[in-house]
Amino acid sequence: GDKRLLTPHPVPSSSVSISIVQAAAAQVPWGQAVPASWAGSCWHRQPCRSQGGKFGVCRGIEYNLVRVPMASTDFSVRLYTYADAEDDFELRHFNLTEEDTRMKIPILQAAQVVAKRPLSLYASPWTSPVWMKTNGAMTGRGTLKGIPGDKYHQAWAKYFIRFLDEYAKHNLTFWAVTAGNEPTAGEIVFYPFQCLGFSPEHQRDFIARDLGPALANSSHRHVQLIILDDQRVMLPYWAEVVLKDPVASSYISGIGIHWYLDFLAPIDLTLSITHHLFPDYFLLSTEASTGSYFWEPRVVLGGWERGSKYSHSILTNLNNYVTGWTDWNLALDMEGGPNWSKNYVDSPVIVDSSKDIFYKQPMFYHLGHFRFHPRGLAHSAFLRPDGAVVLVVLNRSPMDVSFGVSDPRVGSIEAVAPGDSIQTFLWTQPA
Repeated sequence: GDKRLLTPHPVPSSSVSISIVQAAAAQVPWGQAVPASWAGSCWHRQPCRSQGGKFGVCRGIEYNLVRVPMASTDFSVRLYTYADAEDDFELRHFNLTEEDTRMKIPILQAAQVVAKRPLSLYASPWTSPVWMKTNGAMTGRGTLKGIPGDKYHQAWAKYFIRFLDEYAKHNLTFWAVTAGNEPTAGEIVFYPFQCLGFSPEHQRDFIARDLGPALANSSHRHVQLIILDDQRVMLPYWAEVVLKDPVASSYISGIGIHWYLDFLAPIDLTLSITHHLFPDYFLLSTEASTGSYFWEPRVVLGGWERGSKYSHSILTNLNNYVTGWTDWNLALDMEGGPNWSKNYVDSPVIVDSSKDIFYKQPMFYHLGHFRFHPRGLAHSAFLRPDGAVVLVVLNRSPMDVSFGVSDPRVGSIEAVAPGDSIQTFLWTQPA
């Protein structure tokens, strides 16, 4: 960032002017998911393990939010849940797998050791066991059998509690859980990987009758509950259906959004409206990745545009009441996997296992510009508890852009944002 002192001269009228004001909205952390694919592509390799802190969930760019899948996802090498024994409604055979005990749990424990800030973990399930589902399969169109309040929904709610119980045995406690990853995916015929369908009405009633009470009556009553965890195009409708119910809403803290259909959903007509309708519930970006559209190449080594896309998403989200942002995969292989369904994508870190090396992509360095952002304040400029102000400036155009920064407590500076650049400005306000 620019270390020049702000001086009390006016910002030229010909430049873009950025005025710094103190924000007041509460903010939750930002970070990345840790699916089993991360371990499969990298963690077991010594060069990556010894340098894990440099690109992992903490030391290098100081992630403090980690999304933990509950059992398998498409970024697994096999399909499984924690309760695959048929009709095990009491979950007597519930157990973590080696993907947890040998991969995800050691990664999270190692991250906690080197983290400069406490890590906030949140969990998301992709599917229930197949014996609970209407289609008897982990993929394709299917939802829970029965109706909210019955033995299937009670067992599924208990599944969340057992997951939290088992991770707690490894000294890993969770900040939040989502009610399920992309519930609309389970409404799609022939959907190609793990999913569990819910309509907003079904999710509302499941939370009111099953999941909400299960959390509230457990030792994990502090764990916050996030709804939707799906495309923002579903807002504000999804939030209106779920949060206008007084019973369901009493158990809910926030709304999770994915970015894949953002081009269909103007941010002011989705996130901003949702915030104004339900200001007491936080908005959290829970998944994003590049190279996911069928017309795109999966992995693009050194692709600056993909890093710029990340920064643009973070900044526009923060400026529209979103309080945190989560990338999808921490690291992937050269193909964009492992992924059992071949749903390959790009990642901030790419591992070449044949050479035991990894590449930090432009996405990694773009994400690094947000490491100065503290918990406690939101938007594009942040006032940290230590009195420092952080401003991130992204220029996506190929042309240089002159601009000024004005802080009424310090003064102003003139600056230039080079074409296709991202900058961080950091200064201290007087006590």
